[in-house]
Amino acid sequence: MQQNVPDFTALLRSAERSAVHLEMRDSYMDDPVFAAWRARNEVELPGEYLEWRALVKETVGRGVRLRRARVVSEPVTDYIRWEHSLTAAHNIAAGEDVRWLPRRIASDLLLPGNDLWLIDEKRVLFHWFTGDGEWAGHEFTEGPGTVKRVADAFEAVWERAVPHDRFTV
Repeated sequence: MQQNVPDFTALLRSAERSAVHLEMRDSYMDDPVFAAWRARNEVELPGEYLEWRALVKETVGRGVRLRRARVVSEPVTDYIRWEHSLTAAHNIAAGEDVRWLPRRIASDLLLPGNDLWLIDEKRVLFHWFTGDGEWAGHEFTEGPGTVKRVADAFEAVWERAVPHDRFTV
């Protein structure tokens, strides 16, 4: 299934109106920036983060609305606390709109089983992770039924989620 997965940068650059990202894990793979933050409570972003920020600015600059929703358990993990600490200066400063949804108020929502990107409500890129949060692969689909379910799920999360500036960890 992975052979038809487009390059992510090209996929995001192909967005014309919208790109949404749904994140549903409480931790992801070990990240040296996270490790440094955990050890010293400092955030110094390496080049790959700056490349991401430039790609987001470019995308938003073309008029694409970029939204990110994170479904999180409470109390939050250190990983989520770290993500929250850099969201304003990294994601939002680049042009993303970010919201947080406590898992306890998402119980009645029908959510996809994996994190994902939805581009222009036409294309979905699912991300797979192991139980430990390590990268396990991805899958791409343009199937109308899947796209609609993903779009509906994201909008349901977005409607309930708390804007970043009002969400405390």
